[in-house]
Amino acid sequence: MHFRCLSRMARSKKSNKGLVPYASKSIERMEEGGTTKFVGAIDEGTSSARFIIYRAGSDAAICSHQLDVTSFYPKEGWVEQDPIEIYQVVKTCIDVTMEEFKKKGKKLKDLVAVGITNQRESSIVWDRRTGKPLYNAIIWLDNRTSVTVDQLVESIPNNSKNIEYLKPLCGLPLSPYFSALKLRWLRDNVPAVTKAMNDGDAMFGTIDTWLIYNLTGGVNGGVHLTDVTNASRTMLMNIETLQWDRHLLDFFGLPTSILPQIVSSCEKYGEIKETKIEGVPITADLGDQQAALVGQQCFQRGQAKATYGTGCFLLYNTGPSVVHSTHGLLTTVGYQLGRNATPMYALEGSVAIAGVALKRPKWLRENLGLFGSVTQVEPMASMVDNSLDVYFVPAFSGLYAPYWNQEARGIICGLSEDTTSEHVVRATLESICFQVRDILESMKKDCGIPLTKLMVDGGMTVNNLFLQLQSDLVGISVIKSKIPETTALGAALAAYKAVEPSFKLEMELSKSTARKTYTPTINDNERDVRYAKWKMAVERAIGWDAAVPPRSDYFQ
Repeated sequence: MHFRCLSRMARSKKSNKGLVPYASKSIERMEEGGTTKFVGAIDEGTSSARFIIYRAGSDAAICSHQLDVTSFYPKEGWVEQDPIEIYQVVKTCIDVTMEEFKKKGKKLKDLVAVGITNQRESSIVWDRRTGKPLYNAIIWLDNRTSVTVDQLVESIPNNSKNIEYLKPLCGLPLSPYFSALKLRWLRDNVPAVTKAMNDGDAMFGTIDTWLIYNLTGGVNGGVHLTDVTNASRTMLMNIETLQWDRHLLDFFGLPTSILPQIVSSCEKYGEIKETKIEGVPITADLGDQQAALVGQQCFQRGQAKATYGTGCFLLYNTGPSVVHSTHGLLTTVGYQLGRNATPMYALEGSVAIAGVALKRPKWLRENLGLFGSVTQVEPMASMVDNSLDVYFVPAFSGLYAPYWNQEARGIICGLSEDTTSEHVVRATLESICFQVRDILESMKKDCGIPLTKLMVDGGMTVNNLFLQLQSDLVGISVIKSKIPETTALGAALAAYKAVEPSFKLEMELSKSTARKTYTPTINDNERDVRYAKWKMAVERAIGWDAAVPPRSDYFQ
């Protein structure tokens, strides 16, 4: 099997974001005349990585640097990244940010902790002896394990073929989305990985584990661990005990020797031995969506947030209770802020395609040539009053919650001779809104209490039309954080909590956070009619392959 694992730093599109928009001059004046503690956050996402330094215990960002990460598409449905490049990009972001930090008169000793947040489910296997990856990182969007899922479904006892067979143990359905499927594929298809697993030389990790291992020394004493939020996305951790589960490992045919230690989201893991922040402790680790839950201050049961990035992820805090969904949602760990802290759980709805539908190569922008830049999306969609009954289901990699159908394919319905590119772009925005309503409908059924407001963040929230459409199509208030990206903030807050246990996250942040609210402008009848047509479009997308009939329970 052909494998490319070469550093492509030279090919990465570089962009120094400098100061993030919400770091104001008034913050800098507050720091004059006295010492202030600072906390760093590594935010390694699907399309880019960045390092941000915050004034400790606040949402005031002092400086940052961000670089793109290259994705490869070796075959249809395959998405890979070079683990070496991921790490090099993160190191560069740290070093450039620290240069800016020092120019502001700050010193390394002022940086008291670093937190990490990362794209989840993306999986890396590397050699214990050399520390080198044995294959590219298989990214969460990757759909190559569809056949693996089919094979495992066939092995389920009593011939039940139920994709939710393992849900009582791990909270997740069998899907190409999760790490265990990617690991099984690597074991079955990459001889170097097979041999390393058999010899006990393989180490597995999601992106957080890979970064922490390398930052703390790699083969020279690097720690091999992951936190409960990332572990809960592997299908290998027991959702109740928060430990690796023997039954799950046996089902997937994977050895325990490859697994990292599971720790809380907020404690000291080790000191950094690489980059210009050598000696600073890493004290927080959260998957990106759980970090956004912390950054959005959703600490109470019943609070929910949606983050719109490459995909869209909606998390509903269920408190210390494990709630098993019967309507297509995931049960996941929300956070555990301390080794002895009570873990908090969440229900999650995952939408594979959100912002990526607008900017992914070879789709709306390049393949169809509808616009030249993502900044043109809002003006284009605003040129028409509605989508002219066009419905777009962006099932590029199948559909996630609540359908969990890996065979679904993208479809555009309702085209007429009057349809323009503006209508298609607007329908693309609406498709994300409809998918969020799918999730909210499932959450209402599982929890019995409908949401009255939705906290939102992520790159797409700069689009005001999109947020208004979201409010219109779900029928509740949509409340936008003044900080578009709350993932890094959540990691920074958790990191500071580890070094200052008395720090009260809710009290500190509430003083400085201003939000903008969008309320519905259409009536319930119009909303429900349009949603019914969306469901018709989804049914056609799922029914595209006649061999895979649609799961009719989700269309009722």
